[in-house]
Amino acid sequence: MSTPPAPAPAPLALLAELTHRCPLACPYCSNPLALEGREEELQAADWARVFREAAAMGVLQLHLSGGEPAARRDLTEIVAAARMAGLYSNLITSAIGLDGARLAALQAAGLDHVQLSLQAADAADADRIAGYAGAHARKLAFARQVTALGLAFTVNIVVHRANIDAVETLVALAASLGAGRVEIAHAQYHGWALKNRPSLMPTRSQVDHAMAAVEAIRREGRYDLAIDLVVPDYYARRPKPCLGGWGRRSLNVSPSGMVLPCHAAQTIPGLEFWSVRDHALVEIWNHAPAFLAFRGTAWMGAPCRDCALAEQDWGGCRCQAMALAGDAAATDPACALSPLHGRMAEIAAEDAQATPPAYCYRGR
Repeated sequence: MSTPPAPAPAPLALLAELTHRCPLACPYCSNPLALEGREEELQAADWARVFREAAAMGVLQLHLSGGEPAARRDLTEIVAAARMAGLYSNLITSAIGLDGARLAALQAAGLDHVQLSLQAADAADADRIAGYAGAHARKLAFARQVTALGLAFTVNIVVHRANIDAVETLVALAASLGAGRVEIAHAQYHGWALKNRPSLMPTRSQVDHAMAAVEAIRREGRYDLAIDLVVPDYYARRPKPCLGGWGRRSLNVSPSGMVLPCHAAQTIPGLEFWSVRDHALVEIWNHAPAFLAFRGTAWMGAPCRDCALAEQDWGGCRCQAMALAGDAAATDPACALSPLHGRMAEIAAEDAQATPPAYCYRGR
């Protein structure tokens, strides 16, 4: 039996998308095709208010993202505002636009953690994927600066057809750079990544080999490194909860101040999103129509509403259901019980076996 939405639990994390500007053009980027412009961005004072409101709600972790957050000249001021609000801040960066002096200033302002993206282990491959010559060398130099300052450090690697076969080398690289954690994140097919899906989709055998390789690294305790890895949706049998459940654990604020249950939520037509320019964050969390739309289980149809896992996976990804089923309330096709699960597997096989077309680079 489905139940009506209960009062929302306090969110734990806030993703602050400070800007959509980015020097890289990664084809796997899941940001929207229509990027918000610089003139639409919230000012540092606006972000400071949002951070105070988030902390008052119970948010503990703040992820400063983009685009590339370093494109903001006032990034140090924004980090200081996060520290003043009592939030643990994590900078999600490509490293382009950051040097040792600026990083040290961010640390002095209160930055707690750095998450650096790597595109590949080989410099030429990495630069080709990023669409930016010299990016890989700058990332490696930046990683050394992060560890020299003693900041907590995570390496994030979005894996796809072009780099998944090198997953063991990528984990070794992350360990050699001094990271405490590596996140191996399969491409999420929203935004630019969906546009490039035929170029990015790995084969089943590639996925199986990568999963086995990472499990062997973990089992052998090869590195003093925490490794996060999950089965990619297109090869899964059960859906993953969307950020712990739609509107249950986290929220996103776009560069212009629009508050979203997840960063791809605007791909779902008909949802009403509220902005921090017009509403307090707690009011948005508790009452905004977009957050209420898929919170809890009352919205679910069969077979989700009667599933024993309904309050574990919370129906999976609504944006994926919209993209593949044309209905955001449909069963996530990643679930084996979805009538579209077989079609999802067919799409993966078709894309993975085809000759990959050239990348459509983000923003170009």
